[in-house]
Amino acid sequence: MSRGDKYLKIVEWSDEDGCFIGSCPELFYGGCHGSDAKAVFAELCEIIEETILLYEQDGKSLPAAISGRDLVNSLQKIA
Repeated sequence: MSRGDKYLKIVEWSDEDGCFIGSCPELFYGGCHGSDAKAVFAELCEIIEETILLYEQDGKSLPAAISGRDLVNSLQKIA
């Protein structure tokens, strides 16, 4: 398990952009894009790991992860 595995990863289709957009809400929005969802997800995972390194190099604390049971429970309340 990598440090980035605990962060939420979203890959969604954008009609406006005509491609998949990958983001990690805790760390950044709109981090990558492309025509293949799996490739966007792979790139997103790399960007998350790089972002974590940048946080550490800058001496910043990482944001709390919102994934896991808390996320699922929150989404179920909305649905």
